[in-house]
Amino acid sequence: MATEQQTVGAGRIGAVLDRLGPTWLAGAIAAGPATMASLLVAGASFGYALLWVVVLSAVLGTVGQYLAMRLGLLTEAGIVTVVERHLGSFWAWVLVVDVVLAAGLAQLVIMKTLAGVSATIVESAGVGTAALIDPRFWGVLWAVILALGLAGGGYRLAEVGAKLLVSIVVVAFVASAFVVPIDPVAAASGLKPAIPAGVDGALVAAGILGGAVHITLLTMQSYTMRARGWTARDADIATFDVVSSMFVAFGIFSLGVFLVAASVLPSAGVDPATIDGVGAAQTLGPIAGEYATWLFLAGLLGAAVSTLGGNTIVPPYLLADKLDWEQSVTDGRYRAAIVAVALASAVGAFLEGAFFQLLVLTLAFGLVGTPFAIAVILSLLNDPAVVPETNSLPANFGGLALFVVAVVLAGEFVLAELETVTEPASAFVVAFAAAMVLALVGLAGRFVQDRIAAN
Repeated sequence: MATEQQTVGAGRIGAVLDRLGPTWLAGAIAAGPATMASLLVAGASFGYALLWVVVLSAVLGTVGQYLAMRLGLLTEAGIVTVVERHLGSFWAWVLVVDVVLAAGLAQLVIMKTLAGVSATIVESAGVGTAALIDPRFWGVLWAVILALGLAGGGYRLAEVGAKLLVSIVVVAFVASAFVVPIDPVAAASGLKPAIPAGVDGALVAAGILGGAVHITLLTMQSYTMRARGWTARDADIATFDVVSSMFVAFGIFSLGVFLVAASVLPSAGVDPATIDGVGAAQTLGPIAGEYATWLFLAGLLGAAVSTLGGNTIVPPYLLADKLDWEQSVTDGRYRAAIVAVALASAVGAFLEGAFFQLLVLTLAFGLVGTPFAIAVILSLLNDPAVVPETNSLPANFGGLALFVVAVVLAGEFVLAELETVTEPASAFVVAFAAAMVLALVGLAGRFVQDRIAAN
């Protein structure tokens, strides 16, 4: 009887695990090379000082995906369709452009990372010709592989392999956290909210939060749940999906990477301004020894491959929703959009600059566009004409806290960029932030106007 009950219990657990997925895809993107870079640079630059942001990112990342999940379940439609129906075509286009810019920049920088790591691995192995150690060659090659795989449905094997590599490295970081000499008193002091002085402090803090609270993650949630066929009846499993992936899995990943980096890199004399994959690999030295560099580079490569795969489909998802295309490769227009995004990512391999610093900048930039998406989701979840069950007080409190923290950290980053606004990159960030502020003001005015009309 006991054996039979154990079999039934195991079968139920297996059935639950088999149903999980939509938010785990978002979590896999969140735990990508950009977040890893932000955590490593934070630890190398400021020790434990930004631990409070790391903890907050897991909590608020969970809140954000929960709210996006509720909107998707209660409306049973893609977020762009919901926005167009209830706010109008203009606001739907604002959301699409916001996502395309944030996801597009991420696509280019992650491809630069993938190309650079591929060239470094070949060069370290001593088997590469001049062409094979050129990141630009790998950028073009990976772009073609990505386009063929996603458009033809043959990407699954590469993605599974990439996630396996990422999992091994995450386990290595968590194991290292039990080996390296973490100072509990110093770590506890990092729970006090404060942004280290200087431009980099604001940038890195925004990068850490941007890894978990990103507009691409929030908007893709409704589409991945629709692909699973989830409805309001699946609220329980959907909630468990969000908590287990973002709060538990992503939280453990973030804490493991950050604590190890804060313990190892400052004492190792690693310069945060010039940190690269080989230097960052020192974090795994206590657990991997002489194989640390290979293990880290393999994990970084896997993270880049799996993140690129998920990120590539986000802009086509929203465009297809806005233009009323079928969100499947059976629709030639949607498939062409996927191919275009995949091939365009090759440009990333030609960008100048160190990819670790660019990865942090990418997440910080994405965070600038995220408050608008949060505001859209909150306004829709509080409109009885949109959802049959409006937000509870705790859900609204969590959403408001998420919005305020995102605005504050994004604002700190933008203010820092104002100091170098004469540079093209900083000017673009400031202009984008100004556009997002105008969009938020307009959305708030629309929300107040609708509430007055309703009463």
